[in-house]
Amino acid sequence: MIEVAHLTKSFGDNTVLHDISATFDSGKTNLIIGQSGSGKTVLMKCIIGLHQVDSGKILYDDTDITSMTKKQITTMRQKVGMLFQGSALFDSMTVEENVRFPLEMFSEKSREEWNERVNFCLQRVNLDHAAKLYPSEISGGMQKRAAIARAIVLEPTYLFCDEPNSGLDPRTSLTIDRLIKEITEENNITTIINTHDMNSVMEIGDNILFIHKGYKSWQGNKDNIYDTGNTDLDDFVFASELYKKVKKYHSY
Repeated sequence: MIEVAHLTKSFGDNTVLHDISATFDSGKTNLIIGQSGSGKTVLMKCIIGLHQVDSGKILYDDTDITSMTKKQITTMRQKVGMLFQGSALFDSMTVEENVRFPLEMFSEKSREEWNERVNFCLQRVNLDHAAKLYPSEISGGMQKRAAIARAIVLEPTYLFCDEPNSGLDPRTSLTIDRLIKEITEENNITTIINTHDMNSVMEIGDNILFIHKGYKSWQGNKDNIYDTGNTDLDDFVFASELYKKVKKYHSY
């Protein structure tokens, strides 16, 4: 579990996050949503430790990372998996080599154990057949699955996903969403997803935090998002005609 308590973050005279408090549960897909410029990306970077906060606490299972040294944060990050918006695979490495890379950097296990773990992760994302291919030789969806395999290869306690469906078609996006949710539940990972994708919100939104103009505006789940009475949330989530119809259906 990760808990954010009274977090405030400013850049110069501009306060981006105002007294944010929220809990992100283990074994659930926790989504941060909000308009561009709302502060959700800054919030995620604060939680990861990339931004130093002005005030507040960030608790990783009761350990406050805001009081850690840089060395302690570096050690803690070995428990963290990252899924980047553009997959961020190394073009010069095969899929297999990309997934093995974190093990080579941080794991003290044997090469045989590395290979076993890599094979397991590739099989888990249904990509073992593409192990010897390079990123340029596989589709965007396959690249994203390779990135997921790399993100979980160190068996992380915490997983952060930045716009995991960016650039993907709706069917592939659904596959990625379900894969992330399955892996989260199977391994009891604390997964935090930064997303604009309303399909993701409705499909896997176990715990949703809505940030509006730097403030926590609402927190709930996909089942109670239709009747919040929060006009800012409604304007964001139900902006399209399709979701307006979905909301109208649920109001009956």
